[in-house]
Amino acid sequence: MDNINIPELVQRLGSEEDSTRKMAVFKLQSAIGDPSFADVFIYEGGLPRLRFLALHATGNTLAYSLTSFSRLLELDKGWEYVNQDLIERVVELVVTHPLVNILRGAMSILVAIVSHPHGRASAPGSFGFRALKPAVAVYPQFLEMLVSRLSSADHALCANALQLINSLMRDSITNDGEGEWPKFIKRLQDLGVIKAVYVLMQSSALQDLAHPLLEFQSLTKVLLRKWREVKVDLEKQDHRRALKGLHLASNPERVPQGDRDTLRGSRRHHPEKWRRLGFETESPAWEFDETGFLGMMDLTDYVRKNEDGFQKLLLEQSATVAERRCPVARASLAVTMVLYEHFEVDKVDSEDLQRYVVLESRSNFDKAFKPLLLQWSRLHTGGLNAFLRLWKATGAEADDFAKVEELVRILVEQVVGQAPRVKDVHEVEAELADFEYERLRELQMELLELTYEDVWGHHLRQVRDELNHEALQFVKEQRIRCLLQGAWFPQSMAYAAEAGPVTKQSLNRPAPSSWRYVRLSHNRRYLHYADFEARTELEPKLDVLEEKIDLSIVSSVVSNVSASTPATSSSASTIKDLPVSTSTKITIHGHGTVDAYGKGGSGGGGGGGAPGGGPRESALLQLHPQSHTLAAEWLDGLLMLLNQQPITADTSKLVNLIGGYGLKIRLLNVRFEDLGAWEPALPGREGLDDEYWYDIGGMDGGA
Repeated sequence: MDNINIPELVQRLGSEEDSTRKMAVFKLQSAIGDPSFADVFIYEGGLPRLRFLALHATGNTLAYSLTSFSRLLELDKGWEYVNQDLIERVVELVVTHPLVNILRGAMSILVAIVSHPHGRASAPGSFGFRALKPAVAVYPQFLEMLVSRLSSADHALCANALQLINSLMRDSITNDGEGEWPKFIKRLQDLGVIKAVYVLMQSSALQDLAHPLLEFQSLTKVLLRKWREVKVDLEKQDHRRALKGLHLASNPERVPQGDRDTLRGSRRHHPEKWRRLGFETESPAWEFDETGFLGMMDLTDYVRKNEDGFQKLLLEQSATVAERRCPVARASLAVTMVLYEHFEVDKVDSEDLQRYVVLESRSNFDKAFKPLLLQWSRLHTGGLNAFLRLWKATGAEADDFAKVEELVRILVEQVVGQAPRVKDVHEVEAELADFEYERLRELQMELLELTYEDVWGHHLRQVRDELNHEALQFVKEQRIRCLLQGAWFPQSMAYAAEAGPVTKQSLNRPAPSSWRYVRLSHNRRYLHYADFEARTELEPKLDVLEEKIDLSIVSSVVSNVSASTPATSSSASTIKDLPVSTSTKITIHGHGTVDAYGKGGSGGGGGGGAPGGGPRESALLQLHPQSHTLAAEWLDGLLMLLNQQPITADTSKLVNLIGGYGLKIRLLNVRFEDLGAWEPALPGREGLDDEYWYDIGGMDGGA
């Protein structure tokens, strides 16, 4: 800026020629941001002339003058020339002027005035929103016009308007009295500021509006926290009025006939005046201790918007036994706290602005912006309706309140927490209303298992390993019992190995010419079998089965059963259980003799010898299971009987299922001292000597 002659520029600002003044102030707006330039400009007497132009100029000259004055104020200079005349002029421009470049500069000046810190030397009402109130009284449509600018097609104007609204909100919250800021915030909300900002936050204009939008989001958290900090006090008229409104909206005249007869002619209140609304006692004020006035607002808002439904709900509750009634008021307060914790309202209000600094690309905007936060009331209504639905679906009783609350917490995290930035609130409400309880329980168990995995570490892994071992032993016993029960296997003499699996197209295969029945002996040492011309209705007894194989000579069991195909899997054209032979084959090998019909001898080394002089391994028995289920039972049953690992997907799935259920049952029976806590306290060493132990098996509990 060394090439600008400041005294000459100041002189030109006072020229009678508008074109001269315009050129001078045009150069000034670019240079005035330099503090050293600003100091010389003020020293040369430029400030009075700049203020005169801001008050009286028009067109581009006015636009450049307002921009220059706002940049000077941003340097914390020129405040002595800010008075009511200037403020009223700028407010007038915001309300009446159509040109965008003039509106930007005017709003920037008002942002600086409203945001200016209140110093000791400042006269009362010199800065902040108080400084604007006399001018706003002259132009009462100021706030309405300001909110309407949020829908402007000019993104820079939107940003300036929102920045001014943020400044007004922050000043009101910080400096207005207890009864003033709620009225101002309500007026802004009535003018539609929430809806306008919500639309901007979901739009594609985030790049230009990121800073003021994140500040508004942060201020929303400040407001929620401030409302929660306001204690419900029935000495205050508005608090008493809100509570009375709840009572009247509940249609208190509709009491059971017996109670009505008892109370007729008496002016005493219904003995359960507040408990029938879902409060724990007849003195409900203390029940708002955790949520503060925020909980009162949420509950009254729900009742006001759903009065008929609220009355019907209370009538339904009155017809239910006391233990099964859902306490509506308590549920409402619980949902308020679920939302409060979900949106992390208690975190420092500057966090969102700090997050903006580290934003690297548009892809990160979905993480930083939470437009659903602005739909607090609708989320509360949706959450409370979900609470009531889950209470009914689970058949909950009074002692189950915390469990249903936890389900709602998971529901909010899943639906609201996973919603992308552009997802409409209507869709979120629909998901809250329709989310399946079974899916919610699955999510709860997954979260519970992950939580305990983090907390218990190797202890939990040890429990899981023990349960998997127990599950494997259980399935081993089940599979062996299938062998003890026995099964029929077809023996088709016309069977060809290359024929492939049984399908609808291969139904014309010939029926089996014989059937083989196989059964394990009670002592589990021999496999008995015999061939029959036809399958009988009664299962053959062991003494009828003439052939047997001593399992001690069995060396291996092989099969073409797919290890990766579960018993439940089949293509659309494959029939799983048909009375014909299939290509599935289980072959039992051993070191014994085999006759011409494939019947194995019961012992000994048999004829011939293997290289090295040992007994020759040969096929002792072949089985053709009719289904994947039967194949899995017999293949894995034989393997496990020989103390080998099962190989089919069906058996693996069953083992995992049983082990998983065992783990979940143990986790569900763990009791925390604090029902609301997710992380149990690990045992400490305080007060203990060296001889102590901690038993993870204590997690067992009852089933």
